[in-house]
Amino acid sequence: MGRVRGFKKGGQNMKEFAGCPSSKTYDFREKAIQEEAPAAKVQSQLRQWPIQLHLIPPTAPYYQGADVLLTADCVAYALGNYHNDFLKGKSLAIACPKLDEGQEVYSEKIKSWFEDAKINTLTVLIMQVPCCMGLLHLAKQALGNSKRKVPLKSVVVSLQGGILSEDWV
Repeated sequence: MGRVRGFKKGGQNMKEFAGCPSSKTYDFREKAIQEEAPAAKVQSQLRQWPIQLHLIPPTAPYYQGADVLLTADCVAYALGNYHNDFLKGKSLAIACPKLDEGQEVYSEKIKSWFEDAKINTLTVLIMQVPCCMGLLHLAKQALGNSKRKVPLKSVVVSLQGGILSEDWV
């Protein structure tokens, strides 16, 4: 991870990154696998639509008594085997804790999963960047406000697709 080069300001090249760590640029091309992996068709494990948290009805039939996966938008792009390792057999919702507006609605929808849909478990997949922790915070807040207690799992994914932590909260 080298320094991020900025634009010239006052005649000097800005070499240090200043801003939100989630918007810092990284270049992984040097570490990319040089050989192509054998071609394989991977079946989608997506079981419902819609998937965006703003659009989902939390009491839809596919959430009733389900194991639910709440994923930050970027996670599926970082994890090469996302469908088979995490999505298979689960109902899904996706959200971005940094860019999505109206997040107070998210907490109510998650709480509705616990109380109305009576979900079995909730797994929250987030990236390692600080702003992604907001999604886990929303899930914890909803669980704390719920009358029903449901097992909550947190999975943190590195920028290059490794699993950094996987813990029951």
